[in-house]
Amino acid sequence: MAGMVFGLENPMMTALQHLLDIPDGEAGGAGAAGGEKQGPTRAYVRDARAMAATPADVKELPGAYAFVVDMPGLGSGDIKVQVEDERVLVISGERRREEKEDAKYLRMERRMGKLMRKYVLPENADMEKISAVCRDGVLTVTVEKLPPPEPKKPKTIQVQVA
Repeated sequence: MAGMVFGLENPMMTALQHLLDIPDGEAGGAGAAGGEKQGPTRAYVRDARAMAATPADVKELPGAYAFVVDMPGLGSGDIKVQVEDERVLVISGERRREEKEDAKYLRMERRMGKLMRKYVLPENADMEKISAVCRDGVLTVTVEKLPPPEPKKPKTIQVQVA
C-alpha cells in the first residue's frame, strides 16, 4: 500500500487510500447483487476524493469564522457556496480540462475535476450573514458570529414582613 511507503500506517490513511483505490466499475450501486456486500457509491467515492484533494484553512476571528479554500483556475461562476441541512456549509466547484483538437498533451500534472469541502457550522454562526470572495484562485468564505447572549440579570423578589 502506498501509505506504508511513507510510514503513514494509521487507520485513517488506510481508509482514505482504500477509497482512492476503488475503480469506478467496482463502486457499489444498483448493479450489486442482493447477497454481495455493497461498497460505497460512485458519487460517495467522487466526493471523498474531491474533499481529500481540496486544501483549505479554517480560522476563527473575533467576530467571524473564515474558510480559505484553494480553487485554482475557477471563476466565480464555477464555484458554489451553499448551506445544507441548516448548518452544513458546502463549498464546491469543478475544473475542466481545456479541449483543443490540434493540441496533444505531453504531460498532464494539474488537477482536474471536482473540488469540494463540507463544514458543520457552530451554533453561534449567523446563517444570514455569509459572504464569499474569490481572488487569485483563493476563495474566502466569511461566516459572521451571532452576538453573545445577554447575561440574565437576577430577579430580585421583595420580601414582605407578615
